[in-house]
This record gives sequence, structure tokens and C-alpha cells, in this order.
Amino acid sequence: MTQRKVAVIFTGGTIAMKYDPETKGAVPAVTGSELCEAIPELEQICNLETIEFSNIPSPHMDPKTMFDLAVSLQEVLDRDDISGVVVTHGTDTMEETAYLLNCKLDTKKPVVVTGAMRNNSEVSPDGPKNLLDSVRVAASDMSKEKGVMVVMNEEIHSANEVTKTHTSSVNTFLSPFWGPLGRISNDQVIFKRIPTSKKSIRSERLVEDVEIIRTYAGDQGKLLDSVIKDENTKGIIIEGLGKGNVPPALVEKIELAISKNIPVVLTTRTIGGDVGPEYSYRGGGKHLQELGVILSHELSGQKARIKLMMVLGKTQDINDIKSYFNLS
Repeated sequence: MTQRKVAVIFTGGTIAMKYDPETKGAVPAVTGSELCEAIPELEQICNLETIEFSNIPSPHMDPKTMFDLAVSLQEVLDRDDISGVVVTHGTDTMEETAYLLNCKLDTKKPVVVTGAMRNNSEVSPDGPKNLLDSVRVAASDMSKEKGVMVVMNEEIHSANEVTKTHTSSVNTFLSPFWGPLGRISNDQVIFKRIPTSKKSIRSERLVEDVEIIRTYAGDQGKLLDSVIKDENTKGIIIEGLGKGNVPPALVEKIELAISKNIPVVLTTRTIGGDVGPEYSYRGGGKHLQELGVILSHELSGQKARIKLMMVLGKTQDINDIKSYFNLS
């Protein structure tokens, strides 16, 4: 047996759930150790160390808990005896946790996030296979210096690019803009491309008061107005239309937010593509950028929110904030 050791950190999610006849639904019921013990093939890959961080459904996972998880992971990754790390997580907020880890962690070692779409009481739960594949990836030399990865349904995705696209399909995690980094085939880890470079955000805290506003046809800005009036608001993410455009009624409100030194970051509500300064009409992406709106490039709204929280924990300077988003 190889002397490599992979740490498996369990946070909960469907992968750790079973059907409860009393509540007639799936609930947390399985520990990390029990999950690993049910997969004897894991012992053939490497030595394992299991760590029980939490056992919560992913809608209960908040940014502070994600940040605390990152701090705990860094301590594990800094150990000489650890070759890589796997994090099990619920799928609903998996992409946000994976992205925060990618922003926060400073390591060349493989970090893999995985979970399940089917609980352990169902006929064909996908969790055991996803966990087995994830350990293979985390134990592979080829996985080094690739940032945080999400492994689901035999595919390897970059945390920067992956998103959940379906409520129940096991093939829910996709990277619409670029596709997967690679896959696991016949127990072999195969990479077809490398992720774009990333710069860690050396923040010792995050600022949670960042809100997301999703725009729509005829949006008069009532929600945006209430967010701006809230004195606790520290940042705003706007999920614009198409390439990064908003209805004209929002423009004055965006100008007000900027005048109050509230950073406004523009993303798109579409599932793929980037935002850019293409349209110069009132509310167009170019017009908004000229007003001082920060473009998120390829980041989704939920990931742009995580990034702004991290950056605000490090700096309040608008030019510094813009520079971090230019590295997306």
C-alpha cells in the first residue's frame, strides 16, 4: 500500500443522509467514518484520515462556516504527512464552499469537494462512487497545483467554473463555459486541461453583509432600493441580463449605491458566458462600468458574492477591489 495519506473532511449533506420513516424524508444519519468503512476499495488507494467537521445539510452552510472550514483545512494541508484533502458537502451550496476554499487556501496539494444527489437509502446512491473517485483524484500526483476541484459523476471540475444545473440529476454539476478539467475512467485519473491561474485572497476575515439582486424585465429597482437603504449593506452583486445589462430604472439606484461607497459588482443571470463592456446604452454593461460598477467577468452571482465578502475582509479601497475581480 502506498504511504500517501488523504484526509477526508466530512461536513454533511445528502451523502451522509438516510430516509427517516418518522419525518418521511432524508435527514443526516451517517458519519464520515461509517461512509468510508462502507467502501473497502478506499484502502487500496492510500491511507485515510477521517475528520468530522460537521453533519449539516448544505442550506445550513453559511459563509462564516465555510471560512472556518477553510481555516481548518489549511491546518491539515500544512501537515507533511498529508498528500491531499477531500471534503464531503451537500450539493446545494457546494459550489460556493468550493469557490471560497479556492480563494482562501494556500497550497499546491490537491483539494477535492464532493457529495451526492441520492441519499444512502435510495436504490443506487451516488455518494460512495463519488467519494471513491474523489480520493483517487486527491491521491494523484497529476492533481497537484490545480486549485480546488469538484468531483461528481466521474467528472473533475474547477471550483471557479462549476455550477449546479439540475435539481435532481446525478449529472447536475457542469462547467458551462469551459467544460470539465478531466474525468475518472476505469479507475484512472485523466486531465485534459489545466484551470486558469488563481490568486489567493490573504484575508483573515470576511464581510457577510453582501446582497445579490437578480434583475428581470421591467425591474423598477424596489429590491435594490431597500438594500441600498439598509445601513448594514457593505456590497451589492447585481445579476444582470445577458452580457451584463440592466433595465434603465436601476441606473439611478446604482449611482446612489456607488456614491455611498458601496461596491457594486455586475454578473449575469445566464448560466454561461461572461459580462463585459459591450453595450453603451443607458443600463448597458459599458455604461455601468463607466459609472464605477465592477465587472465580475465569468463569475456567477453566488461566487462573486463570496469573492466580494473575502476581498472586503482585506480592503475597502475600490481600486483594490476592482483589481481582485480583474483576476477572476
